[in-house]
Amino acid sequence: MKLSEELIYRGFMAETTIENPADLDNRKNKKFYWGADPSADSLTIGNLAAMMMCACFVRHGYQPYLLVGGATGQIGDPKENSERDLKTLEEVEHNKNCIKSQIERVINSKDVTMVDNYDWFKNINYLEFLREVGKVFSMTQLLDRQFVQNRIGEGGGGISYAEFSYTLIQGYDFLHLYREHGVDLQLCGADQYGNCTSGIHLIKRLEDGKADVWSTPLIIDPITGRKFGKSEGNAIWLAGSDNGGGNYTSIFDFYQFWLNQPDESVEYLIKIYTLYDKEAIEDILKRHSEAPEKRIAQRALARGATEVVHGRDNAEAIENLTAMLFNRETNFADFSEDEILEFAKYLPVEKKGVMLIDALVNNGLAESKKKAREYLAQGAITVNGEKVTGDLGLTQTVMVKKGKNKFLIIK
Repeated sequence: MKLSEELIYRGFMAETTIENPADLDNRKNKKFYWGADPSADSLTIGNLAAMMMCACFVRHGYQPYLLVGGATGQIGDPKENSERDLKTLEEVEHNKNCIKSQIERVINSKDVTMVDNYDWFKNINYLEFLREVGKVFSMTQLLDRQFVQNRIGEGGGGISYAEFSYTLIQGYDFLHLYREHGVDLQLCGADQYGNCTSGIHLIKRLEDGKADVWSTPLIIDPITGRKFGKSEGNAIWLAGSDNGGGNYTSIFDFYQFWLNQPDESVEYLIKIYTLYDKEAIEDILKRHSEAPEKRIAQRALARGATEVVHGRDNAEAIENLTAMLFNRETNFADFSEDEILEFAKYLPVEKKGVMLIDALVNNGLAESKKKAREYLAQGAITVNGEKVTGDLGLTQTVMVKKGKNKFLIIK
């Protein structure tokens, strides 16, 4: 399958300046860049969709330039309805280091070039920037951007000059990479398309050059109708443990997220979030349609997506752990202490000596102490397979379970 065919098959095509997708197959200059701002200390599965698109280009011989926005991260990509809270320089640096490793793991290429736009912005003179960049943009151009219209229109919250200028800064990134590295293609999510065209405008006006943008659609949560991303309050993070900001999703919960996708979503998600080829995907979907109750496609999606983000060994371990924990014949009272400690590598952990109600609240298994008592009274809580109806001290290595699929290890 050619690059253009795979991009279309997997759903990696939204707005683009390239009239004929097949032009990508024989493009002479095979360099692209994709960027992410360090607005948090982990990326999300919304970012992952764009990274999977990048990986598709890499598999077809393109050379990736991956930009971590140390400069743009200090301002923040404008939201549709309000100003972002500014991050401290220390937060930006911390976040940048955290997400860099995530990008490198997903875009598995020996030829990847990591760049940071702070490296070229830190020495730019403000007047020089206005003369070179600001002078070639009209206010009409900038005011026509949809996010600006949303912010300054009736009911909008207004927009600061800093966020208003964000598109010029991002455009300059493209110009810099074009000049210094010969990059003439930018990949992005559909919500970034307008900002990316600023770079095309600068390259044409200042270098008399031609550049292109290729965007991928935003992925929408089929249940809530909201996009996958942290700003929507439904974030599934790529970090499997806490980097300090609380922005993580355990590997177990990451796997469960994909495993619980509805049938109507799994077909398009498996094309986006896994590395299975077309033949394998078609076989998975065929077998799933013949016996949907076996959830073959969901299990393949969960395994494939977890392997991309957390590696084959973790994906296999979580697959086996899930099969064990959700097997109706499993007797939780039979687990040895060593087995429970092995589960602790992938499940939430609380130290011994805590009261059960506190442990439930501390780890999100109950919204409050009142709710925890309700769950206990309803028989929804078990400790090593035995139902518990009241609070008690947890002084030994045990497994706590709430309902059908929430677990907590005490050790």
